Amino acid sequence: MEYDNGGELLVAHLESLGIDTVFGIVSVHNLPLVEAVDRHLRFVPVRHEATAVNAADGYGRARGSIGCALTSTGTGAGNAAGSLIEALSAGTAVLHITGQVESQYLGSGRGFIHETKDQLGMLSAVSTYAATVTSARDAGRVLREASAAALATPGGPASVEWPIDLQYAAQKDAGGAVPSGEAPSPDAAELAAAQALLAESRRPLIWAGGGARHARAELAALLEATGAGLIGSNSGRGSVPEDHPLVIGNFATNPAARALLADADVLVTIGTHFRSNETADYNLKLPDAHIQIDADAAALGRVYPARHALHAEAAAVLPALTGAAVRADADWSARVSAVRDEVRAALHDDIGPQAALCDVLAAALPRGAVVARDVTIPSSSWGNRLLPIHDPRANVFPRGGGIGQGLGMGIGAALARPDEPTVVIAGDGGLAVHFGELLTVAQERPRLTLIVFNDGGYGVLRNMQDKYAERRSGVDLFTPDFGPLAAACALPYARIAAPEEAAPVLEAALASDGPTLVEVDLAALGPMKNPFTPPVKIPTA
Repeated sequence: MEYDNGGELLVAHLESLGIDTVFGIVSVHNLPLVEAVDRHLRFVPVRHEATAVNAADGYGRARGSIGCALTSTGTGAGNAAGSLIEALSAGTAVLHITGQVESQYLGSGRGFIHETKDQLGMLSAVSTYAATVTSARDAGRVLREASAAALATPGGPASVEWPIDLQYAAQKDAGGAVPSGEAPSPDAAELAAAQALLAESRRPLIWAGGGARHARAELAALLEATGAGLIGSNSGRGSVPEDHPLVIGNFATNPAARALLADADVLVTIGTHFRSNETADYNLKLPDAHIQIDADAAALGRVYPARHALHAEAAAVLPALTGAAVRADADWSARVSAVRDEVRAALHDDIGPQAALCDVLAAALPRGAVVARDVTIPSSSWGNRLLPIHDPRANVFPRGGGIGQGLGMGIGAALARPDEPTVVIAGDGGLAVHFGELLTVAQERPRLTLIVFNDGGYGVLRNMQDKYAERRSGVDLFTPDFGPLAAACALPYARIAAPEEAAPVLEAALASDGPTLVEVDLAALGPMKNPFTPPVKIPTA
């Protein structure tokens, strides 16, 4: 195939991936790409390159596929790096296309505008794949390789740097498929031993991580066949709808869930990283009878020993386990359901007046609607646990723990699924990282409700310092008056200052066909019963 320039080639490639919306910032070093995307697809001009990647990430997660971000070279590519780290941590598919200086000056170190030292090395460090387009005959192959790498297991962002002269050049693409790697296959003896272990189990538990997202039907079948309890890491939430009576959820470190783990006679884990914040800094004890399934061979036994390590895609191996499984003891399944209710009731009580907002969101949101959460106290305490998730594509949050990325992810998710509402839960401190994206929301008018929990700074760190230190440092911040700020951005605004205000405000915002900024005045609403602090070690504690 022949194309007038690189932009036309890029559009054809994006259409082959089903991408209809691209996020980025226009530059002299990506102009042909932006112009072509804007002609044929939807180009969303965000205000920061980091948001371009976050929005592409959220778009891909909400669709269960891949998103695309366009940035400039040098500083622009550097601005995107933090968000690429998030996609790499989460294993989510993002195609990141960045410009590059003219190919004749590439690597010359002469200070050409937007040039930086070893941009490809920087991108390689924060991407699962990184490559340079070296000729007008090469670009199509590089784009296909990048997209395939992003969509493979374990996946992540793929970055392509494209010299500007080669973007303007006429393109010739020979086509052809990218060779795919062989699907992993578990050792037959290990699988047989795992089947035998599961057949003997009467008190089974399952732990679903992000790798379970692509095996929803198979996981549900195993859960029904065994009557096991399902613990989910944050990344695995929604793999089985969280109103299922056997879904305990993201509560592994809760005392009641710990007691279940202590009494279980087998644990099946599926595609989970066992992150530090979900295992009490790896102090959580798992059963010795541990069957671990992961498509990434390096993950097997990396954190916890596995009696039987199955290197496989979850969807491929779970049916074999289901076929060998027997039903758990009835009193075990009853105990699982009781623990499910117990941990939720305890957390609901612990968050005090914020429970009203959680209840309204749970009742008012359509099943499967996206809830994008930034790193903030409401997310970390109840948004990541108590607010029910019924579809893994609805579960959008920064898995690497970086603050300020939630709004960008929410913008991408809202534009990926325009026919239903999207909610963003953010704190005032995190939102301030990318205040400029309020202008993107005002410009694009997505069906997005931005809920800003305003406590005048970095509440999580403030709580830690109040608990463990003698003074506060860097946590009390100037916060704007959100009403006039929303008005300046032509955004509807509402305020919640009491629990009884949650329902009318949030129901109206969710019913709107456009954006709304909702401020939750935490000083007026009142505190949680116990100040939230993250599960991290403090040497002085």
